[in-house]
Amino acid sequence: MSLVKEINKSQLPQHIAIIMDGNGRWALRHGKDRIFGHHQGVESVRVVIETAAELGINYLTLYAFSTENWERPDEEVAALMGLMVQSLNDETDTLLKNNIKLSAIGDIDRLDEDVKKRLFETIQVTSVSTGLNLVVALSYSSRWEIIKAVKQIAGEVANGSLEINSIDQSLFDHYLSTKEIPDPDLLIRTSGELRISNFLLWQLAYSELYFTEILWPDFGKEDFYKAIIQFQKRERRFGKTSEQISEKKCNDGEKSF
Repeated sequence: MSLVKEINKSQLPQHIAIIMDGNGRWALRHGKDRIFGHHQGVESVRVVIETAAELGINYLTLYAFSTENWERPDEEVAALMGLMVQSLNDETDTLLKNNIKLSAIGDIDRLDEDVKKRLFETIQVTSVSTGLNLVVALSYSSRWEIIKAVKQIAGEVANGSLEINSIDQSLFDHYLSTKEIPDPDLLIRTSGELRISNFLLWQLAYSELYFTEILWPDFGKEDFYKAIIQFQKRERRFGKTSEQISEKKCNDGEKSF
C-alpha cells in the first residue's frame, strides 16, 4: 500500500528543498564510475519532480551543482555540464506538458555557454506554466549569495539611495536570489550526511530538516512521501511555545466560522 494515503493534502509543505547527495557513492557500490551515478540520479530527479507536481507542491528547489563542485575533477565537471544540457533537451517538453515552471538560482555566469543557452531557453518556454515552480540551484553557494547581497546593499547605502536604518529582514530578503520564492518548509538530504552544505543558509532558518541514509539514485516516490509524512507530524513553533501555537490555531478556527 502506498504511503500517499497517509499524507494530509490540506497540510502540504508549500516549498520543499532537496540536497541530492550520494550519486558517486551509489556508483562505486555498483562497481561503476561516478559519472554513471550522476546519470542514474537523473531518474530520481524526474520521479521527485513528477511526484511533487502530482501532490500539488508549489515550490521544489533542487541543489544540482554547488560552487564547491567546480573543484571536482575536470572530467566529472564536464560530464555534469553535458548531463545538464541533455536533461534540459530531454525534459523541456515534459515540464511544459505538466505545467511546471523552471527557474534557476546561483552564479549562472560561471556555467558553460551551451548550458546557459539551453537553461534560459527552457526557462523562457516554461514561463507560461502555472503549476509547480521548479527551482534549480546551479553554481550556487549560500555564502556567495549573502555576500553578493551585502555588497549590493552597501553600495546603495554608500551612494545615498538607501538609508541604513531601513535595512531589516524583509529588505535583505529582496536582495537574495530567492526574493520571489517563499522559504522552504522542508529540507530533504539523502545519503546519510547530516549537514546543509552551504545551501540556503538564510532561507532555512525555520525549515524542518529531514535526513535519510538512502543514496539519491535509490530515492523514489515512496521515500518522498515518507519525508512529507514526517514533516506533517512535527510542530512548527517558529520560536513560540506550543501553547501559543495551539491558541493561534483555535483563534484561526474561530475566525473561519
